[in-house]
Amino acid sequence: MSCPAPPAAERVHSACAHADHAVLAMPGIDPTPTSVHQLRRSGDAVVAVPAASMATILAGTTGASSAHAVLELTDHAPLPVREPVRTLVWLRGTVCAVPAQAQRALATEVAKENPHSGLLDVGFGATLLRVVIDSAVVADSTGADSVGRDQLRQAGPDPFCALESAWLHHIRADHADIVERLARHLPARLRRGVVHPLAIDRYGLTLRVERHDGDHDVRLPFHEPADDIAALGRAVRILAGCPFLNGLRRI
Repeated sequence: MSCPAPPAAERVHSACAHADHAVLAMPGIDPTPTSVHQLRRSGDAVVAVPAASMATILAGTTGASSAHAVLELTDHAPLPVREPVRTLVWLRGTVCAVPAQAQRALATEVAKENPHSGLLDVGFGATLLRVVIDSAVVADSTGADSVGRDQLRQAGPDPFCALESAWLHHIRADHADIVERLARHLPARLRRGVVHPLAIDRYGLTLRVERHDGDHDVRLPFHEPADDIAALGRAVRILAGCPFLNGLRRI
C-alpha cells in the first residue's frame, strides 16, 4: 500500500470546501466571523462579513497594501465523534475591499461553485471581501504542512469532496461490516477502541479510533487512486477484503 496521500495544496482546497466555520483575523480588531467563504482557483478567497464590521471598515480605509489578514477555517467531522475538529486551515494574505457596484457580480461568481444562502444577504447587511492569498497552512492529527500561492492555484479539492459526508454516513449506517473489516488493518493495540470512518478521498480512507488513552487517526491508503465513483467503491471493497464482487452495494 504505497499510494500517496493527497498533496498538501489539495488538502487545503478540500478542507476549505468542507469547513463549516471561518473567522477573519486582522491586526487591531477582534476576529470577524464569516457567513460565507470560498477558496477560488484564482488564488484568492472570498468571504462575506457584516457590512458594519470593523473588518469591512479596515479593508475599505487602509487599502490592499496594508490590510493584512489570516483567514482561519475549521473542518469538522461529518459523523459525531468525541473530538469533532478534523482539519484546520490558515490562509495568510491581504484583504481587498470589493467595490459596491461589483458586489452582486462577485456573489454570482461565487454562487456558481458555492450556492450558499448567505450570498443572498450581500448588499443587505453583509458585504464581500477578497483575501489575496500569499500562503496557507493545513493541519490535522498527522501534523502541519505549508503551501505556497502557486501551489494553491494549480490545485483543487478532491474530486469526491462533495460526496464525502454522504458516503461516510452511508458506511456507518448501512455497512457496519465494512468498518469492522477495515479495522483489521489497525495496529493491534487500537483494535479494542471505538472505530469511526473519519475521512475518504481518492487516495484512501481514514479511521478514527476512540480509546481511553485518547483519539487516534489511522490512514488506510488504497493500492491506486480512484478516478470515479465505481473505482472508489472497488477501492474500499478491496481494502476491506469484502467477499462480494460488484462494489459496496450502492455505496
